[in-house]
Amino acid sequence: MIQVKLFDREHEKDLEKEMNHFLKRLDEKSLLDIKYNVAAFPEDDEEEQIYCFSAMIIYKA
Repeated sequence: MIQVKLFDREHEKDLEKEMNHFLKRLDEKSLLDIKYNVAAFPEDDEEEQIYCFSAMIIYKA
């Protein structure tokens, strides 16, 4: 059966850490693909931006 695992973090290092933790438990032969996305948008009434780093791991269960 094909499954997905979704990740969503505000900091890229947090995303990397969580994904690596998941991948350690996954058999390499089960991994099918990894999709990655970054979104940025301005915070209300401030000059700062909010970032969203997300990824999806597609694997065979």
